[in-house]
Amino acid sequence: MQHLLAAIDLGTNTARLLIGRLQPDGTVQPVYISRQITRLGGGFTRESGISNEARSRTLAALRDFATEMRRHDVQRSRAVATSAVRDAINGPDFCREVFDTTGIKLDVIDGEEEGRLTLRGVLAGIDERPASLFVFDVGGGSTEYTLSHGETALFTRSLPLGVVRLTEGKGESGAMTDKIDRELATLRGEMERRSLLDHLDKAVLVGTAGTATTLAAISMGMVDYDYRRVNNHVLTRAEISSIFQQLLPLSPAERLMVPGMEKGREDLIIAGCLLTLRTMELFCFDRMKVSDFGLLEGVLMSVHEQ
Repeated sequence: MQHLLAAIDLGTNTARLLIGRLQPDGTVQPVYISRQITRLGGGFTRESGISNEARSRTLAALRDFATEMRRHDVQRSRAVATSAVRDAINGPDFCREVFDTTGIKLDVIDGEEEGRLTLRGVLAGIDERPASLFVFDVGGGSTEYTLSHGETALFTRSLPLGVVRLTEGKGESGAMTDKIDRELATLRGEMERRSLLDHLDKAVLVGTAGTATTLAAISMGMVDYDYRRVNNHVLTRAEISSIFQQLLPLSPAERLMVPGMEKGREDLIIAGCLLTLRTMELFCFDRMKVSDFGLLEGVLMSVHEQ
């Protein structure tokens, strides 16, 4: 029996663990999956970085992950940390504390590597492979945009547009939209200068991570989350706009009553909807395919390359 591998994606909002096997055809066979919303980026400031409360929440989750990896006799693993840790002045101290407390060594990756690994994970779970993909990964601290041809990333950029950062930094939808539009206009301008926009005409837009999967779950009225139904679900821009209009006037507590809404995202989903809609509008997409696969699966696939 092939030994089990493990991957950890420590994001700005969510910590995720995947224990599984790589199949000969390059796909991932999950054996155990765990996710905890720890909001590592909650209360983040430029001066002090990661807050003490966020450190405590996240360390507790990582201790649980370490226990599960021992229980499954994991032989090899990789743990990556993204926006919150790479941007934090106390990020190196946090990584040392994680290692001393749990034995987990965090690999702090930059936005471009995050985009490439996300593309790799998406490709492992997509049902059809078009000529080009335009993948966007909405995180808590940043959003990565990757344009691919086949399995090759032609372009990837990380923008400071995470839903925690937008929600805590901007507050209301108008200010969030202004920030999103400025960043996306710069992104589109760079892609135009590099003659990449023609690839978008043949590309399929793929949304991955919590915003996209939550929108799919709401679309299907999903009370108990099922990644198999969410993965490759297609949403139209009109449907996402309808969900946004439904959620916007509700309080965070009222949003939790909407089937498909995950606890811990009820305040962040407005920023996520705005970012998704503005991406679709600016890059002229009417449909978005949702991928439950992404960075976590890409990290697992990279374990053998360490």
